[in-house]
Amino acid sequence: MTHSENILDVTEATFEAEVVLRSHSVPVVVDFWAPWCGPCRALGPMLEKLALEANGLFRLARVNVDENQGLAVRFGVQGIPAVKAFRNGQVAAEFVGAQPEPVVRRFIGQVAPGEADRAAAEANSLLLTRRWSQAEGAFRDILERDPSNAAAALGLLKSLLMQGVGRPALQVLENFPSGSEWSTAMRLKPVAQLLIEVDEGGPQPQDDPLAAAFRQAGRLIGHGKIPAAMDGLLDLLRQDKRYRGGLPKEILVGLFALLGEDDPRTREYRDELASVLF
Repeated sequence: MTHSENILDVTEATFEAEVVLRSHSVPVVVDFWAPWCGPCRALGPMLEKLALEANGLFRLARVNVDENQGLAVRFGVQGIPAVKAFRNGQVAAEFVGAQPEPVVRRFIGQVAPGEADRAAAEANSLLLTRRWSQAEGAFRDILERDPSNAAAALGLLKSLLMQGVGRPALQVLENFPSGSEWSTAMRLKPVAQLLIEVDEGGPQPQDDPLAAAFRQAGRLIGHGKIPAAMDGLLDLLRQDKRYRGGLPKEILVGLFALLGEDDPRTREYRDELASVLF
């Protein structure tokens, strides 16, 4: 058997840690086999080859059913070779019997992410953990390989806005690829425009008593102080709901999109916006 970090033998003692728990972070393909099984001797090396090619996109765990009969019973193995793919602690897919390599490759492709999927997951993780600059670099790498990736374009856009840079964000918007993310991206445009106005807008208008508060909201966004900026924009709307054609409302809607629907601040401030407007 080939041994590597992603190819290992597991037993009843190690199965929970090496397969069930580990499958929450990376798919684990389990090969139930036995030394006397002829088809197993054909399938095993094929799975090892695919695991080496995948280079960490999934782990291959081998279970000798003669030595670990409890695992065979636990997972209903009635014939071998039996292959079961685990994701998030559960069996996600399986097949029984030796299969030609194209079939096995398709099976692996269904349960293990591709390189592009893994890169996107890593970039989104950087975004969720507020490592804006690193996220920007990761999304740019994805777009360099696939300029039509709208999800990566949206991630890049958010990472730029969270860093307070409006002009590069607007350039992303002007070249945004088609996809379901387009409408969300367009809601972010007023945020980018406000950041540009703060950076490049010139002297503050003397005949606009609310201009200072409006630009202060933009400066707060530029420093990552989103709740404070939303408080300022709500105060503006309380004074003048039609200020600059309702632009503070559009910026708030953009900030909701920037934070995401799952962020509790989005729900809180959306309710406040509704109370101000209606």
